[in-house]
Amino acid sequence: MVESQDRERVRELLDSVRAAGRDALTAPEGRIVADAYGIAVPGEELAQDVDEAVAHAGRLGGPVVLKIVSPDVLHKTDAGGVVVGVEGASEVRAAFHRITENVRAYAPGARIDGVQVQQLVPPGQEVIIGAVTDPAFGKVVAFGLGGVLVEVFKDITFRLAPVTADEARSMLDSIGAAEILRGVRGAPPVDRRALAEQIRRVSRLVTDFPEIAEVDLNPVIASPEGAVAADIRVLLAAEAVRVRRSYSREEILVSMRRLMEPRSVAVIGASNEQGKIGNSVMRNLVDGGFSGEIHPVNPRAGDVLGRTAYRSVTDVPGAVDVAVFAIPAELVAPALEEVGRKGVANAVLIPSGFAETGAQALQDEIVAIAERYGVRLLGPNIYGYYATWQNLCATFCTPYDVRGGVALTSQSGGIGMAILGFARATQTGVSAIVGLGNKSDIDEDDLLTWFGEDPRTQCVAMHLEDLKDGRAFVEAARATVPKKPVVVLKAGRTGAGARAAGSHTGALAGDDAVYDDILRQAGVIRAPGLNEMLEYARALPVLPTPLGDNVVVITGAGGSGVLLSDAIVDNGLSLMEIPPDLDTAFKAFIPPFGAAGNPIDITGGEPPSTYEATIRLGMADERIHALVLGYWHTIVTPPMVFAELTARVVQEFRDRGIVKPVVASLAGDTEVEEACAYLFERGVVAYPYTTEKPVAALGAKYRWARAAGLLT
Repeated sequence: MVESQDRERVRELLDSVRAAGRDALTAPEGRIVADAYGIAVPGEELAQDVDEAVAHAGRLGGPVVLKIVSPDVLHKTDAGGVVVGVEGASEVRAAFHRITENVRAYAPGARIDGVQVQQLVPPGQEVIIGAVTDPAFGKVVAFGLGGVLVEVFKDITFRLAPVTADEARSMLDSIGAAEILRGVRGAPPVDRRALAEQIRRVSRLVTDFPEIAEVDLNPVIASPEGAVAADIRVLLAAEAVRVRRSYSREEILVSMRRLMEPRSVAVIGASNEQGKIGNSVMRNLVDGGFSGEIHPVNPRAGDVLGRTAYRSVTDVPGAVDVAVFAIPAELVAPALEEVGRKGVANAVLIPSGFAETGAQALQDEIVAIAERYGVRLLGPNIYGYYATWQNLCATFCTPYDVRGGVALTSQSGGIGMAILGFARATQTGVSAIVGLGNKSDIDEDDLLTWFGEDPRTQCVAMHLEDLKDGRAFVEAARATVPKKPVVVLKAGRTGAGARAAGSHTGALAGDDAVYDDILRQAGVIRAPGLNEMLEYARALPVLPTPLGDNVVVITGAGGSGVLLSDAIVDNGLSLMEIPPDLDTAFKAFIPPFGAAGNPIDITGGEPPSTYEATIRLGMADERIHALVLGYWHTIVTPPMVFAELTARVVQEFRDRGIVKPVVASLAGDTEVEEACAYLFERGVVAYPYTTEKPVAALGAKYRWARAAGLLT
């Protein structure tokens, strides 16, 4: 617990640094912050001259470290401003003169406030503890391997600040080198409690003082006796972070219900002229069978597609839930004023020509209008949206009406059309497809909040380039994941760490590194690419939830069995160790030249009865929790014969209450494509020509089940 007087001391210090026009604390100032928040640091003193340095070193005793103190030199080591392991008056004098000369040569105009004389911390494991201000997630705390090679190994993990004691402890186990902290090759374990407490205190500090942009404790020397920060760096933000307007969960659900289940839609810019967006939107609404009211708005038209057109949305009789804009960008603001006066809940802004083209002021204007009237904005710069269960196609793109349990969103119009094409090609049933575009207002957390409660949605898949409010998204994801899977394709992975940073933590906290950790902690399944996102979304509602970790491979081809086994390991799954009685049972069905164990190789020339018998055994044994089937095309067991018997056996067991996930890889001629489609329709996730895809889908289901607390 940090006392109020300690917080006030830090407040006064930060204010004084700001008043001096600085954005970085000196080492002695960092020591004040550390003392206030109970962050363990070595004993140290500030020396103004060489004689003071000698005196301080004598009082501290033993070897010391000398560090330059300058508000103009952030990276002291780069400037030659650090000497480690100095002992005795003559060494202290020599080191003092050396580092001051080095710094004057490195930065001739730098102000030197003195030299910090610090106790040399006994040897231990060097780690880094820090915090940064992420554009999407706000304050984020970091932990990883530290020292001079921290940016080489980049073994680091992130959490949202503030962290709990349990979350801080979990960070110690989330880095690749976690085993080192537990003690290896006879070395004793470090003091985990002390390390976790340092993490928690740093997270508390940046939460209490939002103006702190970055904190860097590097290295922290962790040993069996404790954890001491040998160096502390604190950087202040150059400017205040703009606070995004937020809505309560109840407010979001009310507005999203009116968007996704509207009773009345107005089309601003509706047109009779083919080729115009306003005509395409009207045709899709009318031809798609939307049962609510459709009101064309066009000041120059008496009617559009046989429906009365109104000069203004304010002339439309009755309430309007959604106004779809199909007019040029420069006309949106005055029309949005009318939408606001009408009390329309949502405006769907198809037009481009806003922030994406540099017209930020125009976008800011419409956001201000919408906020003044309480209108939620979808877009601008979008293709529109589909709500299939409402027969609603509010878009200028091709219609789609296959109802199902998958909700799909995208920031990009091109990606949105790829989603549409995939859904059509695979006959994936969707509950909604929504374009987000510039995300001037409504974004992923609003939609995820709605889809999490929507009983027709079984899985949510989202393509995003950024998050406007990462914390709101995490909150929505944590509320949704226990009920249904959330899949995210985050674009921009290769830009990680490209921005300039003033600390090691800042350099390591590239956008993608933070996204990867925090999305995983929220229970989100991150897809590596577009096809994977779509395949996960298609497969996850089909696959039953596994009841345990034991996965068994049954294959007709030894080569496929090896590749399937590799894929199982790659996806974090566990090949079951087959007990002797089960091994004997499988051997009873396969030829002598086959192989039991796991994978179970029944060989390629076997008749349908062998496939059926082994699959039945895999379904019947309660110790087996998931089956991965590898099929090899032969005339003895043609593809459709395999598909029909597999689907029949799986369904028989489901009818008896024995439900477990089954995926299949089919290798063969083009007939396997039809067989895979047949299996998919009947609850067996199957793919032709690949051993990776079916196992990746199974791995995604397992990741969701663990995140949802359904699988321990």
